[in-house]
Amino acid sequence: MTSGKGAYLRQITASLSTQLRSVEVSREMEGSSPPSVFIGSYAYPRVYAGPVITSRHGDTRIMDSPESWIPSRISQEEIIRYRLSLVRGKQRVAADDIGNSFVEKLQEIALSSSSVESEVTFETLPSGMMFSDESTPHGPSAPMEQFEIEKGRWLPDLEKVYYDTDLGASGAVIDLHARNVPFSTIQKAFSVGTMGAERKRKLVPTRWSITACDTILGDHLLSRVRRNSLIDCYRVYEFDSLNNHYTVLLMPTPWQYEWIEAFLQVLGREEMVFADHEGFRRKQGYSSVGGCFYSCRMAVLDALAKEGKQAGAIILREARRGYIPLGVFNVRENVKHAMESLPREFNGLTDALNYLTSGFSLPPERFYEESTLLSGLMKGYQANLSAFCQ
Repeated sequence: MTSGKGAYLRQITASLSTQLRSVEVSREMEGSSPPSVFIGSYAYPRVYAGPVITSRHGDTRIMDSPESWIPSRISQEEIIRYRLSLVRGKQRVAADDIGNSFVEKLQEIALSSSSVESEVTFETLPSGMMFSDESTPHGPSAPMEQFEIEKGRWLPDLEKVYYDTDLGASGAVIDLHARNVPFSTIQKAFSVGTMGAERKRKLVPTRWSITACDTILGDHLLSRVRRNSLIDCYRVYEFDSLNNHYTVLLMPTPWQYEWIEAFLQVLGREEMVFADHEGFRRKQGYSSVGGCFYSCRMAVLDALAKEGKQAGAIILREARRGYIPLGVFNVRENVKHAMESLPREFNGLTDALNYLTSGFSLPPERFYEESTLLSGLMKGYQANLSAFCQ
């Protein structure tokens, strides 16, 4: 991410340490992993990896199933309670040491079809909390002295790709998505090195694995969408949740995509706007706005591929007072639900833009100022209008 957006989000997350409290635990802990794992990126390729568990026993899958939170109308406060009651254990391990018995336990967790009973002894009292715009939050963490789990059943689809060492990791991600395996389940299995040619398997930091899976799926879907016929009008989709307002504008043009996000008075009286875009060909290099660019892109392309249509897409997001970074699932799932709603249809760009911007608190000019595609559309429209009036 650009230093501007990155620094701003760090300000938001830093302020949370004085407002929120993680669960308190002792050095010894028994409980259930939802199932969940976390792989850090610091000092890669030697990373801190480990399970994420709660002191609760039994079925705790809801605590690490972001795809179920919005349909179930779970509040932001309840999501945060879930996440801050999850404790992260960690141990240093080489990313390519897939045969390590510790890594094998993490794979057991990530491939499990249900919550996994676990026992952990920490070296020190777990402390702190982690909030990120990329991955979901978790509560306190500490290095582990001992770590044991009860083995259970694996999800059949995950077990299949685990044993298929001729199938590449990208192919595995695409195949699992086609089988309607939840994104978070695919990403966790990807991160613990259970996909791809056997000699190429390795641990992938959680933050990187999220963007990798979004990019793999997005690129695959784009190759399909480019071959489809265009939609025949302008469409506007909307969705609100978790202190965010999203609007998706689909245009009867070949694929082009822009993501524009505004953070409105989240910390005080600020109005921060960030944007990035790509044309008909995929974007080269990492996006200046971070992983949300790829999560949103994947969600829109997934909907277009299912419909068998092609369109240009401009997505506006307004994060409002009360917003807390919960990870890019927030963008992916909200845009997915927007695309599943009934759109409003318009014959012209002006009417579509007038309706689109009416749902935002931020003046439309602020979005135009930061955009490339949207401002270009407006300039083109104004130039055509001037020529017509002469």
